[in-house]
Order: sequence, then structure tokens, then C-alpha cells
Amino acid sequence: MTKVTWYFDFISPFAYLQMAQFSKLPSNVEVTLVPVVFGSLLKHWGQLGPAEVLPKRRFVYRFFKWNADQLGIPFTMPPSHPYNPLPALRLCVAAGSRIEHVRAVYDVIYGRGLQPDTREGVEAMAQALGIPDPEAAMSRPQVKETLRSNTDQAITAGVFGVPTFVAEGEIFWGGDATDMMLNFLDNPALFETSEMKRLSDMPMGVVRRR
Repeated sequence: MTKVTWYFDFISPFAYLQMAQFSKLPSNVEVTLVPVVFGSLLKHWGQLGPAEVLPKRRFVYRFFKWNADQLGIPFTMPPSHPYNPLPALRLCVAAGSRIEHVRAVYDVIYGRGLQPDTREGVEAMAQALGIPDPEAAMSRPQVKETLRSNTDQAITAGVFGVPTFVAEGEIFWGGDATDMMLNFLDNPALFETSEMKRLSDMPMGVVRRR
């Protein structure tokens, strides 16, 4: 059994679309799902989120719907995005962060298109997860600490965006990187060629002033 880690935040429809295809993964690949705070990754690495660049926002929202239609996956964006993902993340952690929990939350957000940072959305997610008192669950110190620890773990591993697979210490970022990750698992020497080594450590030619 090959173990890989999948870092995600519910705010990312890319993660929703990638996870919807987990059934296609080989049976010998075991995935550990780790919810993280995408905003904290952006802050740590000094990046903007895709939705913070206006033309990029328009493109990716259209791409989400197009890609979902191509895959035959239900997809309805909530009324506003980006949103505060903490209620969804904390409820998922409180439930145990297993794949059925992640699917249940994603179904509320992008399957049904409910706004996850509203009372209606929180109640719908809690009901889907079998959590009778969502406010108490989200306020538990252990839940908050687990989410912080998950995010710190991701940063330490070099994760800069979501979704990201980490396999044998290598990072595979983005919803379209699944095949690359599987190729690496089949061929651990994938990054050992002279050209892969050269471009992995090549120097910066120009550094843009921030």
C-alpha cells in the first residue's frame, strides 16, 4: 500500500473536482485527507488567491463549471466566492476528516450551492455530518488547534496551494497533477534525470520587485 497525503481547503473548487475522481486512483494508493487554511498558505508564501485577480477569477469560475460538466459532476457555485471557509473546515475536523465527511461538506457547498459561511450553510453541513451542535463543535479548542497544526504541517512540507498531493516528499499541486503523481509512484526516478535535476535547481534570471 502506497500512502499519500492530500491537502485541501473547501474554498477550492479545484479540490472538489479532483476529489470527485478519487475512485479512479489505483487500489494500492491510500490517501490521507488533511484540511488546511488556504489563506494562511497564501499569507506565508506571499501570494494572491486565484479569485483575487479579476480576469483570472472570471476564467476559473467558468472553468470550474466547464470541467465539472465534462466530468459529469454536479456543480453549483454558492452565491458568493471567496467565502470564509473556517466553518466548513472546523466542522469537517470535528467530524473526523474522513473522505465521507469531506464529500458531505463539498456536496453542500458545490453540489447544492449553499453558502457555507451562513447559518443556513452551517446547519446544512452539520446535519450532513451528523453534528447536533455545530457552534459547540466549531468552538472546541482541539478542533482549532488541529486545523492550525494541519496548516503548519502543510507549510513545512512546502505546500503553497490547494489541492496538493504529497507523495514520498514530492509535491503535486493542482487538480490536474494527479497523473503526474501516479507516474512518480510508478517511476520513483522520474525526477532523477539530468534535465529534471537541472530545472529543479535552476537560478532565478530576473527577480520582480514586490
